[in-house]
Amino acid sequence: MADGDGDYVFDEESGEWLSPEAAAETVKGPEVLDAVGNHLTDGDAVTLVKDLKVKGAGQTLKRGTLIKSIRLTGDAQEINCKHEGIKGLVLRAEFVKKRS
Repeated sequence: MADGDGDYVFDEESGEWLSPEAAAETVKGPEVLDAVGNHLTDGDAVTLVKDLKVKGAGQTLKRGTLIKSIRLTGDAQEINCKHEGIKGLVLRAEFVKKRS
């Protein structure tokens, strides 16, 4: 289905045809909030709000540890990040605080 302004997109959940603008709003993904309610986005830097034992790595990340350049996973509760010596680190958003 097409229109003079652009192509419409079929939304399988609602069973409706959506304009490109409306379709873009539904694709954004879940809103990810840190421990104090700040919105997190890809590339943000965060600090840990509590000590966390890392399963499989045999180490503990201490409260206040800086994690740079996070990536959102599409899950409102999890973020991907990198830290020295730990590959594929996934943290719950409730344990981090966004750096200003």
